[in-house]
Amino acid sequence: MDIFERLARKLDELPQGFPHTESGVELRILRHIFDEEDAAMALKLTPRFETAEDIARRLEQPVAETRTRLDEMAIKGQIGSFKMGGHQMYRLMPFVIGIYEQQRQSRLTHELVHLFEEYLPMLSQVAGGHPPHVARVIPAHGAISPELVLLPHEDIRQIIDRAKSFRVQDCICRREQALLGKQCHHATKTCLQFSMEADAYAYFKLDGDIITREDALKIAIEAENEGLVHTTHNVKDLPAGFLCNCCSCCCGLIRSLKEYHSPFVLAKSNYVAHIDPDSCQACGVCRDERCPMDAIEEGEGVYQVIDNRCIGCGVCVITCPGEAIALVARSEADRDLIAQDMQDWGQKKLER
Repeated sequence: MDIFERLARKLDELPQGFPHTESGVELRILRHIFDEEDAAMALKLTPRFETAEDIARRLEQPVAETRTRLDEMAIKGQIGSFKMGGHQMYRLMPFVIGIYEQQRQSRLTHELVHLFEEYLPMLSQVAGGHPPHVARVIPAHGAISPELVLLPHEDIRQIIDRAKSFRVQDCICRREQALLGKQCHHATKTCLQFSMEADAYAYFKLDGDIITREDALKIAIEAENEGLVHTTHNVKDLPAGFLCNCCSCCCGLIRSLKEYHSPFVLAKSNYVAHIDPDSCQACGVCRDERCPMDAIEEGEGVYQVIDNRCIGCGVCVITCPGEAIALVARSEADRDLIAQDMQDWGQKKLER
């Protein structure tokens, strides 16, 4: 078994999975992202966060040499590196959400995106084929009425208010589709990262920009006004993470849900859209221009929501000219499971 087959097996042991295919496309992807030396180093890492000193001690290697090597791999998006407890930590990342999303700038090539598209149907069915969901929807802040009381993990503003560091990068999905000749009309620089650590993104000079809390909130609000869907990790405790602003034409999560029938790739928010028939002007904006899930249909002179297709993103609410649409709380029985934290999520996911 060569080094890339071993790495593929190790990635497949992670909760997100990295399934084997008859075509071997997953191995071609790894050979594109890693050389043999980097793949060998990745095999020595674990999914647990460790400092460079801890890894050097475990591998019986010099600390300075180990740190340099880890930093080089993190810059290439081959492994994860995050600031935790004031220390720079390193770990083996899953392929998604993880390694692939970090293949930005010159590393996202025409060849790689074609390989990824070939792999996506199989990957989606494995990662999104069983609970818990990989990611979840956060309702648009502009769609929240005063009557709704949101928990901190459900509210984009509360999430941003609690975080201390922010970075914005280009949306990997829109860049990928552009390389495939499918240019999206939505804004590109909408992929937000956040951390509860101060100066969390100062260690590496990566692509994207370090921004303020105010900048992050502005980007999120502009994104939902544009009709983009807020998504993040499917956990309640978010010490660090991402806030994606997704479109149905490019987003791997939404596409996997709609095109590849992966029911556990994206959890609905705890809310569902409702259209008041007395206020509906039957203009069709909600169905034709806003809903990313084709969850709105025309009835007899009014429009109505298909509840089991609605993901509760709320982007239809914001632009309804008759103010006929509102988000209402889902029943407890209709709510998707949200894990407490990433450790809890991983344990549940490995029960597949």
